[in-house]
Amino acid sequence: MLGDLVEDVVVWVDGPLRHGTDSAARVFRRRGGSAANVAAFASGSHPVRFLGCVGPDPVGDSVVAELGGHGVDVRVQRRGRTGSIVVLIDQDGERTMLPDRGAATMLEPVPEEWLDGLTHLHVPGYSFDGEPVGAAAVDALDRVRRAGGTTSVDASSTGMLEQYGRERFLALLAELAPTFVFANRSEAECLGLLVDGLPGPARARLAATTVVTKAGAEPTTVDVPGRASFAVAVPPVAEVRDLTGAGDAFAAGFLAEYLEGADLRRAAEAGHRSAARVLASPGASVG
Repeated sequence: MLGDLVEDVVVWVDGPLRHGTDSAARVFRRRGGSAANVAAFASGSHPVRFLGCVGPDPVGDSVVAELGGHGVDVRVQRRGRTGSIVVLIDQDGERTMLPDRGAATMLEPVPEEWLDGLTHLHVPGYSFDGEPVGAAAVDALDRVRRAGGTTSVDASSTGMLEQYGRERFLALLAELAPTFVFANRSEAECLGLLVDGLPGPARARLAATTVVTKAGAEPTTVDVPGRASFAVAVPPVAEVRDLTGAGDAFAAGFLAEYLEGADLRRAAEAGHRSAARVLASPGASVG
């Protein structure tokens, strides 16, 4: 996994935000960052390495130690200031994020030994937004692919896609030709990969890529090049309090199962099981 390793400040708001005055809330501090989340969730099922950048500061020390405590092989450059993200969670579990990614954007091209032995590299879309991390992500994906490995990219968020540029992101995906693209329905529609539940006009530009589209409690669609797409039902979940990290947990479960030799349906089912574990806990954590 290559990408952000930051501190999440997760705020569970008790009722609507009251502008200009106090609003009751519970506040949690957690290790965060999309790529770091995927690494942590996948580590119990498959060997995982994380590549990123944090500051030479106590927060950086803390998040590196926490991620390493999951059994992840953590490789980080040190410069700048470790990033933080404020995550506001409403009573329905939906997130509003206020990111200050800090040192996460300062990752420079990684040494060859950091990629030695990797058979798959996963990069969230956030990692393309900013420099020098964007160039480092493209370079690492290219090196892993040329070495015979598989790759995946997560569309990350509609806000990020709009800031980066829809057409620019699609052109990047076409250039990278990842094995998998993960997106939720809103992200897939934003990119033109999905229109009214069917493959959209941009789908043909990713002719070598399997597109995995999540839709909350509705079935996940797996669209494989040259084959009929299929849907995988999402099992019911007893409680949904915080959606933070659910997409990362899905990607982790999917990729770990796939890399252990499972077919795509079983991989998606594993993704659903993994995502269900985080929905009642603050941030990208398991209660």
